[in-house]
Amino acid sequence: MRRIGMLINMKGSARKTKATTQKFIEILDIIDDVVLFTSNNACSVIKVQALNFALLSEAEQNSRVLAYSSLLNSLSFSIQIFIRSKKIDISSYVNLLEQEMEKTQNQLLKNQIKLYKNFIQSLVKTNVVLDKEFYIIVPYTKLEGGIGATDKKNFLLSAKSKLSTKLESLQAMLRRMNLTARTLNEKELVKLFHEIYNEDAGKTSDVSRSFEYQSPTTVALENKEAK
Repeated sequence: MRRIGMLINMKGSARKTKATTQKFIEILDIIDDVVLFTSNNACSVIKVQALNFALLSEAEQNSRVLAYSSLLNSLSFSIQIFIRSKKIDISSYVNLLEQEMEKTQNQLLKNQIKLYKNFIQSLVKTNVVLDKEFYIIVPYTKLEGGIGATDKKNFLLSAKSKLSTKLESLQAMLRRMNLTARTLNEKELVKLFHEIYNEDAGKTSDVSRSFEYQSPTTVALENKEAK
C-alpha cells in the first residue's frame, strides 16, 4: 500500500510539473502553420534567408535600404523580428577535409587542404562560430476575430484566414527585396520551439519521431521536464 501511494504521489507531481511548465511557455497548440497561445492570440512565423550586406555594392546596399524602408512604411499590421544565433558544430566539416586530404594524390593540393584545415581548427579554438537565423513573427489577436471567434474551431478558422492575408502581403514585399522567405509549417514550428526551449540541454531527442503521436506542446516540454 505504501508503494502504491508513493507511485500515485510521483504521478501527481509529474502532472503538476508539466502543467507549470506548459503555463510558462504559454503555447496551447500548433496546428498547420498557426501557433495558438493560452491568451487567445496566435501567430505564424516566416523564416527569411539572410544575405551578406557587406558584400553588396554601394548601389545595391542603398537599394536594399530603400526597399526595407518601403516595407516598413507599407505594413498595415504589426510584426516582430526575431534573430537567433546558434553555435555551429563544424567537426563533420573538418572530418570531410581530412577525407579529401587523404584521397587526393596531388601533394600540393594536399598541403593546401591541410593548411586550410589547421586554419579552421585554430579559428574555432579562439572564436565561437555562430550561425544566425532570421524570423518574422506575424501576430493575430483575439480582437481581430470579433465575437463569433470565441470557441477553438472558429478562432482557428479566423486566425488562419487573417494570418494568410498578412503572410501573402509580407511575402510579396520580401520578394521585392530579393529575399528568399517561407512560412514555417507545423513540424518546423515544433522543431523551432523545441530547440529554443532546450538550447541549454545540448543535443536533444528526435522531435520528428515523437511528433507523430504527441501534441506539439507535449513534445516541446518533454526534455524541459526531464532535466
